[in-house]
Amino acid sequence: MDKNTVRKVMTFKSGQFAFSANYDRVGLTPLIIEARVLRQAVEDLPVLPAVASSLEEETIRRSIFSTAALEGNPLNEEQVAEVLDQKHEHAQREQAENEISNLKVAYLACRELKISDEEFRISENLIKSIHKTITHGLEHPTNTPGVYREHSVKVGNREHGGVYTPPKILPDIEKLMGEFISWINYESLLKKEPLLRAALAHFHFAAIHPFADGNGRTARLLESVILRADGVRYVPAMLSNYYYNHMDEYYWAFSRSERNKENDRTPFVEFVLQSFIASLREIQGKLTTVIRQLAMRDYIFFLRAKKEITQRQADLLNLLIEHPRQLSLLNLSTDSILKPLYRQVTGRTARRDLDRLKEKGLLLENNKLYRLNLNLLDHT
Repeated sequence: MDKNTVRKVMTFKSGQFAFSANYDRVGLTPLIIEARVLRQAVEDLPVLPAVASSLEEETIRRSIFSTAALEGNPLNEEQVAEVLDQKHEHAQREQAENEISNLKVAYLACRELKISDEEFRISENLIKSIHKTITHGLEHPTNTPGVYREHSVKVGNREHGGVYTPPKILPDIEKLMGEFISWINYESLLKKEPLLRAALAHFHFAAIHPFADGNGRTARLLESVILRADGVRYVPAMLSNYYYNHMDEYYWAFSRSERNKENDRTPFVEFVLQSFIASLREIQGKLTTVIRQLAMRDYIFFLRAKKEITQRQADLLNLLIEHPRQLSLLNLSTDSILKPLYRQVTGRTARRDLDRLKEKGLLLENNKLYRLNLNLLDHT
């Protein structure tokens, strides 16, 4: 075993700290393979630039909400979106709003980070820069943006595996951060699957907990940067969503890995792998839906050109692509989106439209409710 698989460091006041790349390689192999295959499948999907840009913005917005909410930010997703849409800073912003604004700047900076080296190396300057950005201007009694703490802190709670006391004094933190940078950039770690390296970086940075505030947000952004450096799109920003929606599992995975006497990081690495796979599946579903919508629009144009459907029927289908919904016969004359098409159409004609589109397989019907059949072209 490589001596850097587990590197033990003795601190001045906090005892021994272990940097460990020890995890169940055999047991996690199916998840690693699944993540690799899914990533390739997503990367092979054709994506229009406008769709890619919109998806990127959506994932960053949701991630900012989730990573802030994990640390107790009280704003809901709609309120977060309002803050992110503001073009200029406001002097009267509340602390919670400033947290969101800072995260926006940090995420955009990380997205634009220029990475020229194929083997991306983390630096203390990068970590301090991320932390400085996310805590800029925030009121905190002991936190200084970009500066390591000089006092002891406690993290966690009994409901999520107990309270953990990270390294207690500045000399220990400085020593461990130096060792962390050396270890995570060591040749054997650089050669690991980037997702595994990102998970290990996330865990060990969080375990050192070098700042007075903002450690969780910094850890998740650091993880995101490592994945982006490997060319992973969308998913790096989505992991925080999964962590937020599975908050108990997230904290328990950290606690079980931190308390393991064999320095086995399997619980946390496994959780990150599961997060990555779930996020990939979500992205795959979104992109596949967009591709189906484009194919359906083309097919509608084809059917209209051959006069197999009327212009009104084609317009109805295109509206259902743009505004997905279930509809009934009554909805055609009452729904705000659909009723302009059917304002002067008799009920019999409207019924004939639905029956015709159902006959062509373009609409599916269940208990007199209709929906667009986006899967129609999957096997044609």
